[in-house]
Amino acid sequence: MARVFVLRLGHRKERDKRISTHVALVARALGASGVVYSGEKDEKMEKSVEDVVERWGGPFFISYERNWKKWLEKFDGIKVHLTMYGVPFQERMKEIRGKFKSRDICVIVGSEKVPAGIYGMADYNLAIGNQPHSEVGALAIFLYELMDRKLKEDFEGAKIKVVPQKKGKKVVKLNS
Repeated sequence: MARVFVLRLGHRKERDKRISTHVALVARALGASGVVYSGEKDEKMEKSVEDVVERWGGPFFISYERNWKKWLEKFDGIKVHLTMYGVPFQERMKEIRGKFKSRDICVIVGSEKVPAGIYGMADYNLAIGNQPHSEVGALAIFLYELMDRKLKEDFEGAKIKVVPQKKGKKVVKLNS
């Protein structure tokens, strides 16, 4: 299967620090290979995501790209823009899953107002819903469906892991 990358547009250090981190955490947990973000470079956010990968496993990367447009133009794969203005994602998931077997996917999510050019650069402009909603929620639903409703359970190099419990919390250290 090909890889999934998430392009997070227009990160703003103060306003988006938690949301951009959550975009990365959801991307990792649901099987993406990494997040590329633009806007303001945020080493603190990068370190936070890298610390999660160090403890909980990977592989997963986060990187900054000053020129998101140039990066996206060079991306050799399917470009999926998640936007409330797009067509219902259910109408295209079977087609996208079929292409995903042999081609990488870049899932584009915004923060501040998304540049109009994105709509033309994307192969698909998809809506999880046509109402205002969180990019984190949209990304989670899209990745869950893309991965055929299968969640990644084991991560390479994990040092800790949750043991599911009916009540309480249990985290165990792994021998790695």
